[in-house]
Amino acid sequence: MMVYIFDGTMDGLLTAVFDAFAMHEQPETLLTEGEALPLFCERTQTVHTDEEKARRVWTGLEKKLSREAMKLISVSWLSELKELNGHLFRYICKVFTAGKGIERHFADPDVLAVTNIARKVLHEQLRMKQFIRFQKAKDGTYLGVVSPDHNVLPLIIDHFQDRFNDQPWLIYDAKRHYGFNYDGKTVIRITFEDEAAVPFNLANGKLDESVLSSDDQLLQDLWRTYFKAICIRERMNPRKQLNDMPRRYWKYMTEKN
Repeated sequence: MMVYIFDGTMDGLLTAVFDAFAMHEQPETLLTEGEALPLFCERTQTVHTDEEKARRVWTGLEKKLSREAMKLISVSWLSELKELNGHLFRYICKVFTAGKGIERHFADPDVLAVTNIARKVLHEQLRMKQFIRFQKAKDGTYLGVVSPDHNVLPLIIDHFQDRFNDQPWLIYDAKRHYGFNYDGKTVIRITFEDEAAVPFNLANGKLDESVLSSDDQLLQDLWRTYFKAICIRERMNPRKQLNDMPRRYWKYMTEKN
C-alpha cells in the first residue's frame, strides 16, 4: 500500500494529483501530516505543495467539469472533514481519466461522497443565515457569533452584505477564530491577536455589558417575550423543533438563552 502525505491545504491536494499523474502511480489513500498510517503501509510519499502545479490541475478541471461541479468541489473543501481528502483526491483523478460527465456518476462512491459532503455544507450555510442573532454595541456595530460544524462563513458573507448593507456588523466564528467585519463599505477578514481581550464571550457570544448598547437588552427581552407568546403549549413538538433548530446552535440564539 502506498500513501501520499500532504499539508492539508487545497493546493497541497491538487499538487498530489499532479504528482500522481507525473509519476504514473495511484496511491491507496491521501493523509494529512500527523495522521496515523494505515496497516500494511509499504511506502509513503510526501507531497511538497507547489502553487504552479495546483493551478495547472485546477485549470484542467475547469475544462472538464461544469461550473456547478467546480462549485461543489470548492464547497466540499469547506467541510474540513478528514474523510473528504481521499474521496476528493480520487474524484479529481477520475475526472482526468474518465473524461466529461463524471460528476453525474453517482454510483461511483467518490463522486457520491464529495457531492453529499458539499450538500451538508450548503445545508449548514442556509441554517447560518437563519440562526445568526445580532447584538448592537455602543458604537453601532452589530455582532453575531457562530460556531458551525463546517467553515461556512465565506459562503454567507455576500448574503449579509447585501441584506444589511446600511449598518456595520461583525460575524465571528468562535470555533475557527476568525470573522468578517463590514464597515458600511467593504468587508474584511479579521482575527484577534489576543482573544482574552475581545469584548464578547466566546462561549455564548454575548457582548460585555460595558460595550452593549443601552437599548439592545430591551430588544432581546422583547424578542424572548414574542418567542414565548407565539408558543402554543398544546401543540409543542420538541422533536420537530430539534430537527428544525438543532441544539448546537442554541447557545448563540437570543430566544433560547
